[in-house]
Amino acid sequence: MIDEKLIERFIEIVGVNHALVDQDVISSYLVEQRGLYHGRTPLVLRPSSPKEVSEIMKLASATGTPIVPQGGNTGLVGAQQPDETANEIIVSMERLNRIRSIDVEGNLALVEAGVVLHTLQEKVDEKGRFFPLSLGSEGSCQIGGNLSSNAGGTGVLAYGNTRELCLGLEVVLPDGRILDDLRYVKKDNSGYDLKDLFIGAEGTLGIITAAVMKLFPKPQGKAVAYAGMKSPEKALELLLLAQKKAGSMLTGFELMAKVGMEMSLNYVKGARAPLEHESEWYVLLDLSSSHSDGEANNTMEDILADALQQGIIEDASIARSVGQQKEFWRLREDMSPAQKLEGGSIKHDISVPIASIPDFISEAAKIIETISPGARIVCFGHMGDGNLHYNVSQPVGADKQAYLSLWGEMNHRIHTLVMNYNGSFSAEHGIGQLKRKELVAFKSPVALSLMRSIKQLFDPKNIMNPGKML
Repeated sequence: MIDEKLIERFIEIVGVNHALVDQDVISSYLVEQRGLYHGRTPLVLRPSSPKEVSEIMKLASATGTPIVPQGGNTGLVGAQQPDETANEIIVSMERLNRIRSIDVEGNLALVEAGVVLHTLQEKVDEKGRFFPLSLGSEGSCQIGGNLSSNAGGTGVLAYGNTRELCLGLEVVLPDGRILDDLRYVKKDNSGYDLKDLFIGAEGTLGIITAAVMKLFPKPQGKAVAYAGMKSPEKALELLLLAQKKAGSMLTGFELMAKVGMEMSLNYVKGARAPLEHESEWYVLLDLSSSHSDGEANNTMEDILADALQQGIIEDASIARSVGQQKEFWRLREDMSPAQKLEGGSIKHDISVPIASIPDFISEAAKIIETISPGARIVCFGHMGDGNLHYNVSQPVGADKQAYLSLWGEMNHRIHTLVMNYNGSFSAEHGIGQLKRKELVAFKSPVALSLMRSIKQLFDPKNIMNPGKML
């Protein structure tokens, strides 16, 4: 346990009103949403400025106190939880929540790490701009956490992941120094691009306190549609057709298996099937136009008409209102929480080259059947960028704990298949505590050595989110 006098010194930095010591209050910071990781801490600090973060890290460095940065606590790999020793202090970024500036002409926003993603979306929308990062947790996740995990989401196909949406960072280093790398231009070849070391580092190299994020002109038109088809091969054909006809207007292409759609329809109150007839697979298409709804809808109709004529799809439906567009997207976004009603679920956040997706799905199904006959494969995700959430629900009537005991074996065999396709065993959720063994198994020895050298350089005392990633 941390010495009480040291705890008092940390509390003095942020003030007693912004330090949490009541374990009932702290409890919500200690568990991630899947319930896989539980930690303990005597203290949660909530600084309101980079200077306070700097003072926290100076004291932590001088006393060897481990620090765990935390944003909205929406991560899925246990990167934001302390361990069970109660020797680590959580630093929550929730009070560093100011949007310092929005540059409409330059299409930039300078935001602090604790700004909630949905808040940023709303504020720039008011000024006729668009921030394209979109996640199911956008109502509570924070920009600092998005950067620390290099979050993906549904807009990667058109806009890239969080790394590609960031121009510069402000970071407090483990020794308390503040790195001002807040760049405001796209072209800057003045040395190493340091921001990329911290983006995706899961708080193991420093604490992101602010960032310059890219904005885009607000789309003037949108079209959303569902299409049903027989197989992932047909979905790939539809993707190629949509890319040919829509080009940069194609902003979303989500693949879903029938079983996942059925779960989502059962989960979402009042939900209606998007198509009159069932298909084995579904695709949600999203088009954004810089001109009008009419352009978006005309292009969507052209894509779907050709797809029907060519026998690529079996049925299709275009949303006829903004409300229906949201209903279509909700069926996709609620697919993961819908699985909770079906018992145990073993998750895989993977990516493979787009052309390999049909073959991967076919081979992976055979592996699952050998491990757990009757398990239900809920495969869905961002087919447009190769990222699939290959989640596997327990067989109907199976014992949940017995099924979840297969997690390690199933993960490793699916990840081995992914790597055989030159893919990634962690597409957008990160490593955290969940995938440390997989990182060692699949990352090259040279890459691991370089990663450990970087960690040692930045954090020689190993006080910055220890036990995560490496």
